[in-house]
Amino acid sequence: MAGRSGIARITHFDPSDYPTQIIGEVKGFDPGDFMDRKAARRMARFSQFAVAATKMALEDASLTITEENCEEVGVLLGNSVGAIDESEKACRILFERGGMRISPFFIVMMPPNLAAFQVAYTYGIKGYNSTISTACAAGTQAIGEAAEVIRRGKAKVMVAGGTEAGVCELALAVFCVGRVYSTRNDEPERASRPFDKDRDGFIGGEGAGILILERLDHALERGARIYAEVLGYGASNDAYHLIAPDPEGLGAARAMRWALEDAGVEPSEVDYINAHGTGTLLGDVAETKAIKKVFGDYAYRVPISSSKSMIGHLWAAGGAVESIVCILTIRDNIIHPTINLENPDPECDLDYVPNVARKAQVDIAMCNSFGLGGQNACTVYGRYTG
Repeated sequence: MAGRSGIARITHFDPSDYPTQIIGEVKGFDPGDFMDRKAARRMARFSQFAVAATKMALEDASLTITEENCEEVGVLLGNSVGAIDESEKACRILFERGGMRISPFFIVMMPPNLAAFQVAYTYGIKGYNSTISTACAAGTQAIGEAAEVIRRGKAKVMVAGGTEAGVCELALAVFCVGRVYSTRNDEPERASRPFDKDRDGFIGGEGAGILILERLDHALERGARIYAEVLGYGASNDAYHLIAPDPEGLGAARAMRWALEDAGVEPSEVDYINAHGTGTLLGDVAETKAIKKVFGDYAYRVPISSSKSMIGHLWAAGGAVESIVCILTIRDNIIHPTINLENPDPECDLDYVPNVARKAQVDIAMCNSFGLGGQNACTVYGRYTG
């Protein structure tokens, strides 16, 4: 809400050889604050994030997993690349010291599904379990699909969200070679500039976001604090290009339209959109066009903002963290700003809440996530009124 950026020079390794040297790191994270230290050493960082965020979420929900309820609780997480940082370490050992020196724990640290396992194992959750790996749409899609699991009657409670920890030289190199990262190293706090005419790419990030989803009667029965309701969910594919979004935003518009239909909500009832808003030249324009297609003239009146302007792009975790932002926006009736929006792109001509937070009545919020491979996911959240 204060409009402060968390983007800074990379500290995990020396990035001097690369055109981008900045990122959104989780600062001061000590896994021992959240879990047994011996167990943490056998987890990759992305799994540690998920276990830590789940601990916070369970405590916030006043929910204890017991032998009596453990089969009624499930886990569904989004993750893009698993332990890419551990994969880099293993490859260095392979080529420098030989394959037999690779840690025997590597195979149980690397796969994307290991975060969901570690959450289930740590907290004794024995119900539905799965992982979604749809790039930057995964966190949002995991929440939407977790709601569907509850709707189908396969769980009463779902631990849902996304996690990612890709701050390593391999990941930086890949995005630098692809020329999609901003190179504004001299002023990192101003590098992420969604919808700004002078944007030159996005900034990476890391982290996790976890929600506790419950069937309404179950939540009411135990007196749970209800922040909001999951009203609807939609997912689609552009089927257009491996990397670039559909330039007209057609796939993104389908996901948004289907989410609204699922929610039973008219476009004019949406009070806030948390944009995918990465700061790429093509993506911001495509998303703007998609919003106009779905919302018509109302697109110019609905407030929109990008969390990535301050925390960077958390890949699969982005939509999960941004869903939490949507829910807290409903709770507090304050919309956070899109910072660094100083010279608006003429093709991005909507209300992106530039630079300063705004008080507004927000009863329904939409979260957009669009990923590599044309993956699109959208969720709609509403104020719980009883």
